[in-house]
Amino acid sequence: MPKIRRERLFHISALVSGLVFGLGLAVSGMTHPAKVKAFLDISAIPTGRWDPSLAFVLAAAVFVTMFAIRIAHRRRQPIAATAFSQADAKDIDGELIIGSVLFGVGWGMAGLCPGPAIADIVSAFPDIVLFLGPMLFGSFVVGRWRAVRGHTTSNAGREEKA
Repeated sequence: MPKIRRERLFHISALVSGLVFGLGLAVSGMTHPAKVKAFLDISAIPTGRWDPSLAFVLAAAVFVTMFAIRIAHRRRQPIAATAFSQADAKDIDGELIIGSVLFGVGWGMAGLCPGPAIADIVSAFPDIVLFLGPMLFGSFVVGRWRAVRGHTTSNAGREEKA
């Protein structure tokens, strides 16, 4: 398949995937911070106020993804990229732990993670900017910090440019 056609197909499939993902987030209620906080508040289990519904969303997403990856890897080559992309980092280091803690604290405080926040921009604008602005600023600062340290970032899921 010609490179131009493969790149166009990559972008079209990314657009369609993003639309399906955003629709799934909205339909499941993951764009509603109160619903997410009700799921994260496991201390409410004894009172019966805990909302386990997002666990089903997560389980369904993991199941569908595992099934799709299994099918995709039966092919010799992906349809919209030159090669399959695999994560190369397998180490648990300080950056992973600190990043995970910061992500968890932010998720618990806001009741949003980046995907649902971006999906929510169509319905909660301008309030969602109070979340997205600092999130993007934090990502920018970390990106600059990593660049200064000479850290390379992997572009998981993207094909390498030759």
